[in-house]
Amino acid sequence: MNHGLAAKAFIVDEKGKLLLVKRSRKNSLKVGAWELPGGRLNPGENPFDGLKREVLEETGLGITIAEPLSIRHFKRDEKQRITMLVFLCSPNSQNLESVRLSSEHDAFEWISLENAKEKITDFFYKEIEDYKKKLFLKK
Repeated sequence: MNHGLAAKAFIVDEKGKLLLVKRSRKNSLKVGAWELPGGRLNPGENPFDGLKREVLEETGLGITIAEPLSIRHFKRDEKQRITMLVFLCSPNSQNLESVRLSSEHDAFEWISLENAKEKITDFFYKEIEDYKKKLFLKK
């Protein structure tokens, strides 16, 4: 079966800034694209544990998972079908510059939601809009 399960973290700090990471040349797909941290889960892996593992591996950050933000289902360029879970998260550390990137990414930025669409790949515009709707509904 050519299907994978992935999890991504929409990590927002206490000032409302979103963590983006830039794909390095070591990635085979979408080199240079700014995205959310996270990745494919191991078969049978708990999505919460897998997301925490992926974020820790890619950024060195511990996270708290708050709630699901979106579920996406799509076909990748190499024809594999992916179900991707995107969770709203917060960083466990107050020191936001303590990010330590793995070789999968070569840059990171904490960016305001107003400016995030200028940098992030358009694939994740939906999550930015979903998050803004959540904020509006909480007011």
